Amino acid sequence: MNAKNSFSMKIDSRSKNESFLRTVVATFASVLDPTVEEISDIKTAVSEAVTNCIVHAYPDTIGKIYINCEITDNTLTVKIRDKGVGIENIAKAMEPLYTTAGEERAGLGFAVMQNFMDYVRVRSVVGRGTTVTMKKNIQVRYGSQKQR
Repeated sequence: MNAKNSFSMKIDSRSKNESFLRTVVATFASVLDPTVEEISDIKTAVSEAVTNCIVHAYPDTIGKIYINCEITDNTLTVKIRDKGVGIENIAKAMEPLYTTAGEERAGLGFAVMQNFMDYVRVRSVVGRGTTVTMKKNIQVRYGSQKQR
């Protein structure tokens, strides 16, 4: 079975929209019948990716965050994209504790995403923006096969 469902949206890079986006993605993923832990993982990873857009992509302005989600079989794919400043050195940015935002940030965003999702890819072009693609495979439990 190759069940497929998707949605896309665009929203302002405002702090108050972070919790909205993580809830939207978690609600969308709920058709896969995830565990509470799986939903928590998804929400945490989405929060980190969106916060990166708000803090790093648009440090001095409000820009747009583009989010695309897709469900294929038992896999949720989330793409979070911005058209902000971009990342000069992705490998360095993904190192735990590295941050360009000063002491008020821990520099753990990408590490958290990698820990909670099954797949994380970051693509970026300086001056053009960044795309974070994350995937979460939801385990099928006995008796949870639903018509999707």
